[in-house]
Amino acid sequence: MKPLCRFAAVVLVSFCLAVFVQAQASPKPEIVSLLGVKQFANADEKGEIAAAESKLAADTKNMDLLIALGRAQANVWRYNDAIETYTRGIKLAPNDWRLYRHRGHRYISTRQFDKAVADMAQAAKLNDKDFDVWYHLALAHYLKGQFAKAAEAYERCRQVAEADTTDKRDDSVIAVSDWLYMTYRRMNKPMEAAKVLDRITPDMKVNENKSYFDRLLFYKGLKKESDLVNVEKATDLEIATVGYGLGNWHLYNGNRAKAEEIFRKIVGGKYWPAFGFIAAETELARKKK
Repeated sequence: MKPLCRFAAVVLVSFCLAVFVQAQASPKPEIVSLLGVKQFANADEKGEIAAAESKLAADTKNMDLLIALGRAQANVWRYNDAIETYTRGIKLAPNDWRLYRHRGHRYISTRQFDKAVADMAQAAKLNDKDFDVWYHLALAHYLKGQFAKAAEAYERCRQVAEADTTDKRDDSVIAVSDWLYMTYRRMNKPMEAAKVLDRITPDMKVNENKSYFDRLLFYKGLKKESDLVNVEKATDLEIATVGYGLGNWHLYNGNRAKAEEIFRKIVGGKYWPAFGFIAAETELARKKK
């Protein structure tokens, strides 16, 4: 081979290798956010997806195993794969309400709110006594700016939560109350919002939803704004969860500049699937229109 040909061959191989490396380093984004930002899934370092796929392959019509696969995919933010998994399940078991509930949740994660509403509404037709169905249906309406419909679904969700006889009741009541309070405030219904807070007391048993609980106590005047989150030490998830409620509070109390400052802080973080992150994103996206 002549020197010039060898040089050309080396250049071609180097170019192909560079393209391959760049493709490996730049995976396809899981979503493009409402603000035009590419967001990515995480690596499945524990191999949970492969393990779930293996179990499902041995029993392909087992909906519990299919849902387990969807959950494993969602755990590493591979929401589009999870949606495909649940869609496959719906074709096999069209009356299994759980599949619509899980797929609807992942439509929220991928910012497909119309599809989320449709799935959650179908899940509610099949099972009207599940907390998560009403909670996510209400959230999908809220994210679309349909606050009246959100309030109706959150009220139904709160009824389901209050009927719970397990030790999860207070956590459920706290979660739905926080979003219901914000919904009524966005509807300019302060009296209805105040009634939501009547049910919240400092002695409630909280295991999972401390961030929501702290916000509710703040709304009641039992905590100060500075008590809610230490931005310097908080995780991105904590900033998104607490921050959205705080930003929203400034928004409906007339301080739009402060609200937008907090919303921008939230979307500058990395925990893009968090409900608070998505909600902050929708607020900023609406402003751009």
